Amino acid sequence: MPESLRPNPDDLLARVQAVERQASRGKVRIFLGYAAGVGKTFAMLEAARQRQGEGVEVVVGVVETHGRAETEVLLNDLEVIPRRQVDYRGAHLAEMDVDAILARRPQLALVDELAHTNAPGSRHPKRYQDVDELLAVGIDVYTTLNIQHVESLTDVVAQITGVTVRETVPDRVIDEAAEIKLIDLPPEELLQRLQEGKVYVPEQAARAIQMFFRQGNLTALREMTLRRTAERVDDQMLAYMETRAILGPWAASERLLVCVSSSPLSERLVRAARRLADELKAEWFALYVETPDAGRLSPEQRDRVARTLLLAEELGAKVTTAPGQSVAASVLQYAQAHNVTKIIAGKPLRPRWRDWLYGSIVDQLIHAGGTIDVYVISGEVAPVPRPVRRSWVPHQPWRRYVQSLALVALATLVGRAFSPHLSAANLIMPYLVVVVIAAVYLGRGPSITASIASVLAFDFFLVPPHLTLAVADTEYLLTFVGLLLVGLVISTLATRASDQAEAASRRAAETAELYDLSRDLAAAVGLDDIVRALLQHLQQSFDREAVVVFPGGAEGRLQPFAADPASGGSTPALDEQELAVADWVFRHGEAAGRNTNTLTAARLRYLPLKTARGIVGVLGIKGPAEPEPHLTQEQMRLMEAFASQAALAVERAHLDDQARQAQVLQATEKLQTALLNSISHDLRTPLVSITGALSSLDEDDANLDEATRRGLIENAREEAERLNRLVGNLLDMTRLEAGAMKVRLEPGDVQDAIGTALQQLGPRLVNREVQIDVPPTVPLVPMDFVLIVQVLVNVLDNALKYSPPEQPIRVRARVTGSDVEIEVADRGMGIPADDLAYIFDKFYRVQKRGSVGGTGLGLSICKGILEAHGGGIRAENRSGGGTRIIMTLPLAAAQASPSEA
Repeated sequence: MPESLRPNPDDLLARVQAVERQASRGKVRIFLGYAAGVGKTFAMLEAARQRQGEGVEVVVGVVETHGRAETEVLLNDLEVIPRRQVDYRGAHLAEMDVDAILARRPQLALVDELAHTNAPGSRHPKRYQDVDELLAVGIDVYTTLNIQHVESLTDVVAQITGVTVRETVPDRVIDEAAEIKLIDLPPEELLQRLQEGKVYVPEQAARAIQMFFRQGNLTALREMTLRRTAERVDDQMLAYMETRAILGPWAASERLLVCVSSSPLSERLVRAARRLADELKAEWFALYVETPDAGRLSPEQRDRVARTLLLAEELGAKVTTAPGQSVAASVLQYAQAHNVTKIIAGKPLRPRWRDWLYGSIVDQLIHAGGTIDVYVISGEVAPVPRPVRRSWVPHQPWRRYVQSLALVALATLVGRAFSPHLSAANLIMPYLVVVVIAAVYLGRGPSITASIASVLAFDFFLVPPHLTLAVADTEYLLTFVGLLLVGLVISTLATRASDQAEAASRRAAETAELYDLSRDLAAAVGLDDIVRALLQHLQQSFDREAVVVFPGGAEGRLQPFAADPASGGSTPALDEQELAVADWVFRHGEAAGRNTNTLTAARLRYLPLKTARGIVGVLGIKGPAEPEPHLTQEQMRLMEAFASQAALAVERAHLDDQARQAQVLQATEKLQTALLNSISHDLRTPLVSITGALSSLDEDDANLDEATRRGLIENAREEAERLNRLVGNLLDMTRLEAGAMKVRLEPGDVQDAIGTALQQLGPRLVNREVQIDVPPTVPLVPMDFVLIVQVLVNVLDNALKYSPPEQPIRVRARVTGSDVEIEVADRGMGIPADDLAYIFDKFYRVQKRGSVGGTGLGLSICKGILEAHGGGIRAENRSGGGTRIIMTLPLAAAQASPSEA
C-alpha cells in the first residue's frame, strides 16, 4: 500500500478506543429541526412505534404534545413513565422521573425537548444531563432539538432573529450523537400551520409570528440546520475515508486560540471559535492572561471571566490561565509554544483615542504574530448596568487621598525650610520621595493625586513669586512638566511593581498550600491523619468547612468519617438528602451539589475522591452563609488538586491496610506455631545468663575478685549480643517475607566485606584461626554492602558454632564465569546428606549436630538476601569432614548504575 494511502495508526487507535468506550453506553438519535412545529415530536413517536414493532422495549420519559390530537394518538400503546412532581414556590411542576426510568431499564427511552431547563430542586438543571445519565447505563434515547438551542450558535441566532435563546445544549451533545435525523418543512407551510393553531395555542400565535416566526428568520434558521446536518454527514464521510485509507484532499492540521478577557464580548468570541474549529476540524484553546491589573477587576468582571472560561470548557476548549505582564506577548508566547495557527481576538470596544494612547492588543498581535493568522471578531454587546452611585468614588478610601495630600504638605514644609540654602532643582526631590511613598503604600490614585499636588505646591510655595501660581521665569514651566511626568511614571511603575508582587505572592501562597498538603498527607499514617490534614488545609485555603464520606455503613452506604475531635474545627452535618447527593457523586464519579450543574439544591459542593483504581470517597465542601460568586479557575483547580491528593492518600492507606491484613492472615498461624516451638528456648537461655550475671554483680555481700567480675560482665555482654543477633534475624526474616527489604546495588570490594564481617564477630574470633584467600584479580561486585556483610556474619557464626576451636576456618573468593563465589569452609561434623536440601528453609535445624542453640533463621535469611541480588547459596560436605557454604554474586550488573531492587 502506498504511504500516502496508509491510515494514521494514532487515529485508528483513537477510533478503536472511542468505539470501546461507546460499546457500553446507550446511543442517542436527535430529531433536529429549525423551529417548533416542523414535526420533530411526531417523527420521533413514529420511529419509536416502528422500533416497538420490532420487539424493542420503548418507554416515554417525557413527550410534549401541546394538545395536538394527531400527536397524542401516537402515544397509544406506548408505556409512559409518570412524571415526577416538583414543588417550587407553591407551584407543582412536572418533570421527567430519571430514577423511575433507571429502575425500569428499558432498551429505548423517548425524551422530548432536549434543551429544556428542569425545575429548581431537580437532580440536574438541564434535561440533556438527564439524558447523559440514561446513556451512561446503556439506555438508548430518542430526543428532539431545535437548531437555535445549540450553544455555539446562540449569538448568530440572536443576530438573525433579535431573540436571545437562554435554553442551550453544548455542541458535544450533537457531536456525540449516534445519528441526527433532519426534520424539514418549508417555511411557508410552517407559517400556515402556525396560523391554523397547530404549533402554539391561538392566543400566542400572533405574538410568536411577530417576535420569531418571520419567513426571513425561518429561512435563515433552516439554512443553519441544513448546514449543520451536512457537516455531520461530511464528518462521517471523512472518518470512513480515513479509516479505510481512501485517498482524499485532507485538510492540514490547524490549532485555534481564543483570547478571553473580562469584556462582555468574550462569550461571543468563544462561540465563534467553536464554530470555526468545527469548520476547520481543528483543536482549539482558550487563554486568559492574568496581568498585574487583574487585581483591580470588580467582582462582576471576575465572575464574567470565570463564566466565560467555563463556557469554553463546556464547548470543548482546553482552558488555560497564564500570568503575564503583557497580554499580547503572553498570547503570542502561548501560541508559539502550542503551534497555534490562528488567534481569535475581539474588536476593541473602547474609544479609538485610548488605543492611540495605551496601544491596542489586536494591533500588537497582528504586527508581532508573524505567520499566525489573527481573526478579529466584532459585535454589539448589551450595555452592562452600572451600579447606582451618588458621585464618583475612588478605588481607595478617601483617607488615603488625604494622607497623600498630607505627605505633599510635609514635603512643602521641608522645602520651605531649606529653600534659602538649596536651588529649585534640589527642592523637587522631597516631592518625588512623596510620590514613591504614596505609590507603594497608598495606591495608584493617591500617588497620581500626590504628583499633581506636588506640582501645584512647588509652584505656589517655592517658586517666585510665592503664594501665587504665576511664574516669573518661564524655565520653571519645563520643571513643572518634568516633575509631573516623572511623578506619574514613578507612581505607575511603583504601583505595577506592587500589583506584581501581590499576584506573585498569591500564586506562591497557592503553591505553598498545595505543597504543605502533599507533605502532610505523605506523613499521615492513617485515615484519621489524612482527613484531619485535608480539612485543616481546606479551612486555611478557602475558609470553608468540609466533610469526607466513605463507604462502609449498612449495605455499603456512605457515612461521614468521624475524625479525631482533638484535631479541632467542625464538620457540617449531613442529612439524608445531602448523603443522597454524596452517594450519587460516589456512583457516577462527577462533581455535584452547590455551584455545579447537578443537584444544585444541595448545601455542599461534592467532589469525588477519584484514583486510577476507582472512587474511594467523596469530599463535601460547605459554602459561606452569604451568596458567593463563581469560584475562579485557580480556586477550582486548587480545590480539585486537594481532592486528588487526598484520594491518593486514602487509596494508599487502604492498600496499606489490605497488605497488612493479607500478610497477617497468611503468616499468623505459621509464625505462631514456629516461633513458640523454635525460639522459646533460644530466647530464654541468654536472658537467664544475663539475669544471673547481673544478680551476682548486684549482691552486696558477694566476695568476687576482679577476674570473676570481669568474667561475669563479659558473659552477660556475649549473651546480649547473641540475643541481639537472634532478634535481628527475626526482624530480617519478617522484612524479607513482607518484601520490605530494599537492595541497593553499588560496586563493592569482596575483601572489604569479609574484613567488616570478621570485625563484627570480634571477641568470638579470639584464639580462632581464620584463613583468608582473596586474589587481587577479583573485581568489584554489585552488592548492597551492609546486607552482604550480614550474610557473611551469619555464615561465619555457623562455622564457629559447629566446628572445633582448634580447627581453622577458611574464607576464599574467586571468579567463576560471570559470577563471584565466596566460600566459607570449616572442619566440623558436617551435615547429613538428607538435610542438605532443607538447611536453607525457615526454622529448619539439623537434629544430629549436638546441643548447639539456634533458631534456624540465619541461613534462610542469607538465601533471601543473595537471591535478591540475583545470586544464590548452597552447602556441601568437605572430604575429610566439615562443611562448605558457597555464596554466588553475579558480575553482570557490574557496569550498571546503582539501582534499587
